[in-house]
Amino acid sequence: MEKRRLGKSDLTVAPLCLGGNVFGWTADEVASFALLDGFVDAGFNFIDTADVYSKWAPGHHGGESETIIGDWLKRRGKRDDVIIATKVGSEMGPGKKGLSKAWITRAVEDSLRRLNTDYIDLYQSHRDDEATPVEEPLEAYAALIKAGKVRAIGASNFTAARLGAALDASAKHGLPRYETLQPEYNLMVREFEQELAPLCAREALGVIPYFGLASGFLTGKYRSKADLRQSPRGEDVEAYLNERGMRVLTALDAVAERRNATPAQVALAWLMTKITAPIASATTLKQLGDLVASASVQLNPTDIGLLDAAGA
Repeated sequence: MEKRRLGKSDLTVAPLCLGGNVFGWTADEVASFALLDGFVDAGFNFIDTADVYSKWAPGHHGGESETIIGDWLKRRGKRDDVIIATKVGSEMGPGKKGLSKAWITRAVEDSLRRLNTDYIDLYQSHRDDEATPVEEPLEAYAALIKAGKVRAIGASNFTAARLGAALDASAKHGLPRYETLQPEYNLMVREFEQELAPLCAREALGVIPYFGLASGFLTGKYRSKADLRQSPRGEDVEAYLNERGMRVLTALDAVAERRNATPAQVALAWLMTKITAPIASATTLKQLGDLVASASVQLNPTDIGLLDAAGA
């Protein structure tokens, strides 16, 4: 399996990341363990989660995903075989959010406990905290790296201006720098290409985007308003049911037929030509099989050009 470096860090990952947002939510422990087993058995090693997953679900408080991953790590004994990425900063409760040094120092201990591990491979600022100076979280991360609790750090949902300011602060003050960016990016959502992509390329940051399949739209299963009733996530893709969306699905269908692949596999393979490793989630082993097969889909310049133009 091809491995790609996360920025300038020592971390290398396969070109697909398994999204842990579903663990303990739409995938129970048995299903989550099966998905994690299948993913690693297929040769992949990169798993992404966050402390806040899945606080949005009724009766949940956050930490459900990390807990399942931690239980899996403990039972399987595969800690050295995987790269675990988690995040801090989203609201976990009153006064429990943001990127202050005090909160990061508390939150990391909770994540380490839930994950049943002594260290986090990639610890990410989940979203920017404009009320906190950009240096402050970097100072907190520096202490965690020195203590061996974190190996590398990343940013998620940052603007180019704020990410650039954080990178400048790292260089100026000798602090750890964000080695990765986790933006929303897919064939339908292309804003990343405008300012963030050039910045990441210039600074040699790894890019690990979420919503690689545009909430399922790029699987091709939503082609009319009637199709939206197939899934609770249907309402998330209604905005894509327009001329541009149909153009993208037509291009995906054409490339998928040429490559003997599915639209979802082609959509993820397209991302793999642009960035380090897209994040995608699955709730069944069938869905997982579709995802992992994307790493074997080889797109040529004609394929990429067709997809680029369709979603422009």
